[in-house]
Amino acid sequence: MLDKKYFQSVREDLLGYASKRREVIKSAGDAQNLSKKAIFADQRDSSADAEKLIKQAEELLLDLEKKYKTEPDLFSEGSYRAALEEYTEASLFHQYLSGETIGKIKGPTIDSDTFVGGLCDLPGEILRYAIKSATERKFDVVKKAYDLAEEIIAELVDMDLTGYNRQKFDQAKQALNKLQQVAYEVSMKRE
Repeated sequence: MLDKKYFQSVREDLLGYASKRREVIKSAGDAQNLSKKAIFADQRDSSADAEKLIKQAEELLLDLEKKYKTEPDLFSEGSYRAALEEYTEASLFHQYLSGETIGKIKGPTIDSDTFVGGLCDLPGEILRYAIKSATERKFDVVKKAYDLAEEIIAELVDMDLTGYNRQKFDQAKQALNKLQQVAYEVSMKRE
């Protein structure tokens, strides 16, 4: 004989979680998309648009945090973590282009792993911006970009990264190497 009441409570718990999970996936996907658009806007020097998009992504992530604060398992869902990492990358890139100190991001809670993941992606965005700047003959921007990417890598080296973030760190180093080549080529054209 089965305890039907207990089975019903288990069913409701599982179905409730699945429903909440779908909502998190949807909102996180929207936040991730907005963050990608913000990066693209910043790459085109549309700072005001980027700022609006980052704010919209932030609001979605904060709403999820507030709504599901008693259900922390939802925040370990891959879609949520991916959105938070993309938001981190967009925010850090915007800090850089706005001339702000790159560091802590106000808004949704960003754990150290997620922050490092977003930070590891930053040299790639800086590289793209530096290439654009080089084609526009803004050579001082290229030098500044190279210096920042080098500083980021120096910080990351001291973090003894493993697993996922180690792979991202390797990608960041590759971006730095390419940026070094761009900076070199720009320096040759200045003479």
